[in-house]
Amino acid sequence: MLSFRPNISANATVLCLGAHCDDIEIGCSGTLLELQQRYPGLRFVWIVFSGDEQRAAETRNAARQLLGVAPECVVEVLQFRGSYFPYSGADIKDAFESIKSRYTPELIFTHCLLDRHQDHRVIAELTWNTFRDHSILEYEIAKFEGDLLQPGVYVPLSVANLQRKVDTLMQCFKSQHTRSWFDPELFKGQMRLRGIECNAPSRYAEAFHGRKMVL
Repeated sequence: MLSFRPNISANATVLCLGAHCDDIEIGCSGTLLELQQRYPGLRFVWIVFSGDEQRAAETRNAARQLLGVAPECVVEVLQFRGSYFPYSGADIKDAFESIKSRYTPELIFTHCLLDRHQDHRVIAELTWNTFRDHSILEYEIAKFEGDLLQPGVYVPLSVANLQRKVDTLMQCFKSQHTRSWFDPELFKGQMRLRGIECNAPSRYAEAFHGRKMVL
């Protein structure tokens, strides 16, 4: 088990990749808050690969609510068809090459390679395929498939950042309120479990899979 203390420069670029609007917020937004508070000069690049106009507005609002005081927070929402990513692989690969040509991140957050959602897996695979010499952390998202694994990297969250994450999810993503799994109990419960596993002082944490770590 690793406690997350990244060795990144004060003005580094942090690249956050998500298949759908709300993936980044669910998977790692508490950690992004912790990073921003430790390194106020960080630049955050937030790229979502699928989202209609309503959901794109929701994720832009969420990024602004979470990281609005950051010196720079770029949000891009692309228009790939949700649930069909494996059949659009070449075009999504081209999008990754464009991202690589425009940004030089020191830290990347992406989906887990073993996620059972097909769109999530494509993004994870292309992240590793495109960024071969970067620090990459794979976040986790609870879902009906029951595919949560045992993570190895933990980020304890302050109570304030835990609550800010949950409040942002509930306030910004109103389109998801009809989904049975989209509620504060699930979000807090998962972070409480990860907090137990890493003995977080605040009792809450986010967790990641660090597939390759250079120490």
